[in-house]
Amino acid sequence: MRHLLDIDDLTAAELGEIMRLAEEPVDALGAPLTGRGVACYFEKPSARTRNSTEMAVVQLGGHPVYITRDELGIGRRESADDVARTLGCYHSALCARVYSHEVLEQLTASNAIAVVNLLSDDAHPLQAIADLLTMKSERGPIDELTIVYVGDCNNVARSLALAVAGVGGSMAFAAPSGYRFSEHDLDRIRLAGFEPRYIDRIDDVENVDVIYTDTWVSMGQEDGREQRLKGFEGFQVDERLMARNAGAVFMHCLPAHRGEEVSDAVLDGEQSRIWVQATNRLHAARAVLAWIVSQPAA
Repeated sequence: MRHLLDIDDLTAAELGEIMRLAEEPVDALGAPLTGRGVACYFEKPSARTRNSTEMAVVQLGGHPVYITRDELGIGRRESADDVARTLGCYHSALCARVYSHEVLEQLTASNAIAVVNLLSDDAHPLQAIADLLTMKSERGPIDELTIVYVGDCNNVARSLALAVAGVGGSMAFAAPSGYRFSEHDLDRIRLAGFEPRYIDRIDDVENVDVIYTDTWVSMGQEDGREQRLKGFEGFQVDERLMARNAGAVFMHCLPAHRGEEVSDAVLDGEQSRIWVQATNRLHAARAVLAWIVSQPAA
C-alpha cells in the first residue's frame, strides 16, 4: 500500500510521473475511480483543499465522502487503526487534512487504505506539487530557476523545498532567525538534493524568478499572533521587493493575510500567480489520486 504523507515519500521518478499526470487532460486519465469512493477527512476547515479534492475525485469518476473530526473521533471513539480499517472497507483512498502529522502516521500503520496528506503541521505535499506546476508553466524548467521563499519555514516551505529538490532544483529562504528550519528538516532537504541557503534581509532578494510567501500566523497559532507579527517585521513582500525583481512571479498558497506577509498591491498585481496556483491544486489532487489508486496493494 502506498501513502503520500510528504514529498519525500516519492522517488524522483514517481514525482515526475505525478507531474506528467497533472498535465494530462482529464479524459486521458481513464476515470480510474469509477464506482469507487474516496474518504475526505477534515479536522481543519478549508476552501481550496476541500473543493479541489472533491472535484478531483469526481473528475476521476469516483464519489467523495466528506467526514468531520467529530464523526470519526480518532483517539476518542475509535483508534486511528480501527478508523483506517473501517474506511478501507468502503473507499479506495483516505485524504486527510489534520492538525498533527502523527495522526496520519497512525492511519497508515495498518496499511488498510492508501492515505494522502491534504495538510498537517509538518507537510503540505499537494500544495507543493501545485506549486511545481505553477513555476514550470509560468517560468520554465524548475532546475533553471532562482526561487526565494520569504517568511516562516513552516509545513508549506518544507514540502516545497522537498518538491523543488525532487525535480533537481534549489531555493533560498529569507527568514528571521527564530523561524528557520530545524536541523532535522535541513537534513531531509539535504538528503533530497540541495543545501538550503538563508537570506538575512529581504532587501537582499534581487533578480530572482519566483518569490513565494505564506501567512505568518497559521491556523492553530493564533495565541502567539502578536509575537509572530513582531518577529516577522521587515519581511513583508511589497511593491518595492517585486520592483527589484521585475522578472519574478509572486506565489502564495492562500489564504493570505493582506497587509501582513504581503501587500494588496502584490497579491492583486501583474506579477501575482496566486489564481494559477489555486487552479493547479485541482490538477495536483487529480494526479496524485490517479497515481495512488494505480499502485499495487501489497
